[in-house]
Amino acid sequence: MSPRTARPAFRCSECGWTASKWVGRCAECQAWGTVEEAGAAPATRSSTTATTPSSPARPIDQVDARAAQARSTGVGELDRVLGGGIVPGAVVLLAGEPGVGKSTLLLDVAAKAAAGAPPGHPVLYVTGEESASQVRLRAERIGALTPALLLAAETDLATLLGHVDAADPSLLVVDSVQTIADGSVDGSAGGVSQVRAVAQALIHVAKTRGIPVLLVGHVTKDGSIAGPRVLEHLVDVVCQFEGDRHSRLRMVRAVKNRYGPTDEVGCFDLHDTGITGLADPSGLFLSGDRSAVPGTCVTISLEGRRPMPTEIQALVALSPLSSPRRTTSGLDSSRVAMTLAVLQARLGTVLGGSDVYVSTVGGARAVEPAVDLAVAMAVSSAADRRELAPHIVAVGEVGLTGEVRATVGVQRRLAEAARLGFRHAVVPHHGAEDLKVVPGLEVHPVRHLRQAVEVAMLLTNPGSVGSVRD
Repeated sequence: MSPRTARPAFRCSECGWTASKWVGRCAECQAWGTVEEAGAAPATRSSTTATTPSSPARPIDQVDARAAQARSTGVGELDRVLGGGIVPGAVVLLAGEPGVGKSTLLLDVAAKAAAGAPPGHPVLYVTGEESASQVRLRAERIGALTPALLLAAETDLATLLGHVDAADPSLLVVDSVQTIADGSVDGSAGGVSQVRAVAQALIHVAKTRGIPVLLVGHVTKDGSIAGPRVLEHLVDVVCQFEGDRHSRLRMVRAVKNRYGPTDEVGCFDLHDTGITGLADPSGLFLSGDRSAVPGTCVTISLEGRRPMPTEIQALVALSPLSSPRRTTSGLDSSRVAMTLAVLQARLGTVLGGSDVYVSTVGGARAVEPAVDLAVAMAVSSAADRRELAPHIVAVGEVGLTGEVRATVGVQRRLAEAARLGFRHAVVPHHGAEDLKVVPGLEVHPVRHLRQAVEVAMLLTNPGSVGSVRD
């Protein structure tokens, strides 16, 4: 057999894709100018020699499923996103913007897991970004001081694995994977090769020992997870931690989950003394004053499968500018612009010489088409200086012809509206006949935006509208 010959290798610094020759554009992530020479990679031949497996294949009905049963993390909202809890041997990657609260959340999870950890199997929290004293101060602030929570400040992979051997933890938290370096691999911590090597080592530890591992990941400027894309393929669960730094609301959503759904959302309240799960986040999204005010309308949006009450507020004011302002916050500006055009063309609402401001309450984001009807009703109310009754919710997509189109999950939205005490719901006519009766909530199906506005006015001031056109 001839000796192996070395040939140059080129690797994409963004996703880790490799090639035998330099190219200007990565074939995997389509990024330009990211392919760089990564040294010599030996050419190898594939082996066709069979080896004896360590354990024979078994019938699928004889495989023990108890090893994949989820255990609660002690944080109900995180359990919701993970599909009931964390599975032994699972590797969870939590990514988010700097300062969004990733370390605070995982420190709280580690403390709650340590409180219920079996004797001799503590929780190990490894920090590579902060000193042990800094983490200790945060733990004291959020009430996460417990003897079963072990803390180590390390950036070397071999030392980290030594801590795992010595502690035999029931849960391992690494903050963050981009700060750990493997001394046997070239490159600095956070590079493509280093992140891949560190992740593979931690995944091997998780699978062979049955230890669940929580990893913190950095994000790039565009919000994607930093490091090679293969990192997301290697781990079992990928969660995104989202939130506006000017708002207390934080949301965790699963982008990938091998053990549960990916359409659940966990809501958290980040405050001075820590982070708290919000089983009912309506208090953040609805204003405290429920009196009738022009320019307000409540809708129920869906975050995954979770209904989220959202209050839409609109303000229409005369503009001194030749080009009036159109300002939105928490909404899709393109859809709001189309809704304003429909109001002017189909209902005759005069908005040409006025500034229009449309916003959500509490920093909520509502970008799905189902909030169009609430936006239109709020703007129409603000333009006509006529308030809507505070016990009305509106759900539906508005088409360019003014028709109110059907949307998904109406039944779940109505159930949430009834739970919050709303008495009337304006919904699309299509599909309304299949809706189940919700106690305490009267449903008003509409076909056109004009009909929806008239229904809302009639419910607010009974007798003010002679008839409702179908």
